[in-house]
Order: sequence, then C-alpha cells, then structure tokens
Amino acid sequence: MARMRSRTAAAATLILIGSMALGAGSPALAARPGGGGPGAAGPNVTTGPVAIPVHVYAPYFETWTPDTLAATEAASHVKYYTLAFLETLSKTSCTLAWDGVAADTVASGKYSTDIDTLRSRGGDVIPSFGGWSADQGGTEIGDSCGNPTTIFEAYQAVLLKYNVTRLDMDIEGRSLTKTVGIDRRNRAIAMLQSWATTSSYPLTISYTLPTSASGLEASGLAVLNNAKANGVRIDIVQPMVFDYYDRVTRDMGAAAESALRGLNGQLRTLLGISEAEAWTHEGATIMNGIDDYPKKTEVTQVADAQRLLNLAKTNHMSTLSMWAIQRDNGGCPGNGGANNCSGIVQGPYDFSNVLNQYTNWP
Repeated sequence: MARMRSRTAAAATLILIGSMALGAGSPALAARPGGGGPGAAGPNVTTGPVAIPVHVYAPYFETWTPDTLAATEAASHVKYYTLAFLETLSKTSCTLAWDGVAADTVASGKYSTDIDTLRSRGGDVIPSFGGWSADQGGTEIGDSCGNPTTIFEAYQAVLLKYNVTRLDMDIEGRSLTKTVGIDRRNRAIAMLQSWATTSSYPLTISYTLPTSASGLEASGLAVLNNAKANGVRIDIVQPMVFDYYDRVTRDMGAAAESALRGLNGQLRTLLGISEAEAWTHEGATIMNGIDDYPKKTEVTQVADAQRLLNLAKTNHMSTLSMWAIQRDNGGCPGNGGANNCSGIVQGPYDFSNVLNQYTNWP
C-alpha cells in the first residue's frame, strides 16, 4: 500500500482476489491444527495447505518490526494476518525477501516457526508482495523480474515454503504505470492458478490497487482488465477505503460504503454477475485512526469499523482487513499516518475487537 505499510499510503487502495475453491475431499485440503475453511466443524490434526475462511478478518502485520505473530495473537486474539511485504533485492532481481532484506529471503524461512505457532492456535497468514516502497523503488517482483515464468516460480516457492493458500499483490504508485510489469505479473499469476488447479492446491491471489470514494479508478480497472485478458480468475476484490486525498472526504464510514457500492457496480460489469453475487466478491480494508492525508481530516473511528462490519454481514462480503495491527492502540493522539499507533484516543485493539467478529461468521 502506499506510504503506509512500509511507509504508509497516498491513495486509497484495493485488493483483487482470484481464488479457487476445492472440495473437502481434495488431497490438498488436509488441514493443520486448528485450521479449516468455510464450514469447518472444528480443529483438524493433519498437515497441509488450508484455505483461508470465506469470512475473515486479516489485518496487515508490519514485518520490518521486531513484533511476533505469536505475541500479537496472544494480546489481540486475532488469528489471521496479512504479512507486509515481500519484495526483491534490487530493481533487476527475481529474489524475494521480507522487506527486501537480503538476510531474510524466502529461502531463509523467516517467520516459519512463528507461523507454526500461530497455526497451532487456529490461525494462518497471507504473504503480501510489493507495498509503496517496492512499487516506487522498482523492487516489486512484477517490475524487477523480466521473466513471467521466473515470477511464477517465485510465487510458487512462497506457497510451498510457508504452506499458505493466499498471496496478496500490492500494486500502486509507479507500478500502476508500468504496463510491462502489470502484464508479466498477471501472466505469472495465470500460470500459478493453472498449476494450482492441476495440483489440487487451494489458492487465492489478491491484487492491491487504488480506489476513490466512489469506486475503482481507471488505473485499477486497467490492471483487472489485463488480468482478465491473461486468464486470471477474479473472484474477490477488497478495496482499501482510506487515503482518498480528495480534499472533501471526512466521514470515513460513509465513504467506505460509497466506495463499496461503486465497486459493486464495476464488478457486475466486469464479471457479468448480479448485485447480490457481486457483494460476495467484495472485501474492504480500513486504515484505523488518522491516515496519511496531511490535513488530518480523514479519520476512521471505531464506529466506522462497526458500520463496515454491519455492511459486510448484511451483504455477505468477504475479507475485512486493516492497516495495520501494530497501529491498533491509542499511543500517539493527533499523530497521523504512524506505523505503530492510530493517532486517536482508543483502547488496545479496539478496532480488532470489532472486526475480528467477522472471522468464520456466521
């Protein structure tokens, strides 16, 4: 995401998810302890990739901090996290590492033990690629790696190394103007989805793209149209409803609902589906508290999170998220766009206490 997530955002963003649902009898769905997808009756005891629940709260977790998933789960009771970010080592590299740090490549297995602990408590993670720094600096893998097949192999390596079933693509900033990178990325994702289908591997791909308070912007639509042209499945789109920078948005709850209703119409056109079905393809991500807009007029309150939760339940939406779990505290009143606090007066995990109700709902 823009300057947020490794240095927070300048435009509201959106996540597109292309997913493949598999039956419970598929060999790829052998579950981890506490795992299970939609309709799971309870904890499972075998090992294997497990689909993220259809209804889930999965806030972003800032990987450049010393925080651990296990300690964060113990404090917040949040089970699912989106890990930000994986990026390449240089502008011409195809090697992925957490926050682009050479010592923390995918091959190093950083977070493996922490993820195992989280899974033993019934949770899981979604690795996220890109982010504002990578998108601006040229280290988003679609931009830096010139071969779609090599990009596919890098994505596949993340799936198999961490035994995950969802990958998130954060595409914004300069990456939105790099048409060659957009096409390479989508071609690689199509290869990955084809491999997953052949291998009976449960897979969801998420794209992060800009949105306005009325729906997806032209640049985001261009990415989705290219994805569709390359044969990528487009199943769920998750707008990030903040950082509008439009000089007029102040009621963040109303703006979020407006953005989601606008997206609904765009999905109906893009996918040729009904209004009711389009809602089931939608998610949303807030930025809790004061976002990056310098005027500090874009402030998402806990009541806005409750409004979003109500909208999600009414319309059977998909994933709810937040930038970021480390911000879910009142440690810096008045401070906008901070990575470690919301900037508003609140209790610890007030936003998560609301949105976490959506995991495995109803």
